[in-house]
Amino acid sequence: MKLKHVFLFTFLILLVDQVLKVYIKTHYHLGEEHLVISSLSWFRLHFIENEGMAYGWKLGGDWGKLALTLFRLVAVIIGTVYLIRLSRNRQHPGFMACATLIYAGAIGNLIDSICYGVIFEGSDPFSLNRARHILQEGFAGGYDSLLHGKVVDMLYFPIITDARYPDWFPFWGGQSFEFFRPVFNIADASITTGVITLLVFQERFLKPQGPYTHPTVETNSRVSDEAQVS
Repeated sequence: MKLKHVFLFTFLILLVDQVLKVYIKTHYHLGEEHLVISSLSWFRLHFIENEGMAYGWKLGGDWGKLALTLFRLVAVIIGTVYLIRLSRNRQHPGFMACATLIYAGAIGNLIDSICYGVIFEGSDPFSLNRARHILQEGFAGGYDSLLHGKVVDMLYFPIITDARYPDWFPFWGGQSFEFFRPVFNIADASITTGVITLLVFQERFLKPQGPYTHPTVETNSRVSDEAQVS
């Protein structure tokens, strides 16, 4: 997989990810939810904002958010160098595709963390406003400072709802559950797809190359011992 294909693939993932995030941020109020297809009750867009890592995990306070953003930034820089090296070494195309999915997803969420706090109004859960971008106001009035933005999530697939664990089930017996509960975005899906595919096909993608053998050419010429010595 050539390097130009890696960056083209990355660009396309980022384009879809950011267009959807900006649309949701500016057209949905926090917590708003709509069916994407009326006949599919489990395919929904549900706007939430994630201050930290996957599934809402976060580090404490502003310093924790700053540390997480910087960690993402360092990971993306290392990933860039790693992908360039893989491309030069002609790594298996499947492995390159998985690495690109993870790389593009990391960049997608990094953009939110770095920029969204200074280019968007806050989404207030009480007034249920639809946030405006504030580019035309000279970056004044954003909901937070640079490197402290929140990640926009919107993809929600509650395939099973209002179900309960059986009474004998350890820890959660008798409690209600929902599958699939997490709300995520295109960048998260890209990372997850890359990781799972890499784990499933790692033996194929990382299979070492066999020993190199020099090609031989068959001819009809007779070779004598005297000719070989001379």
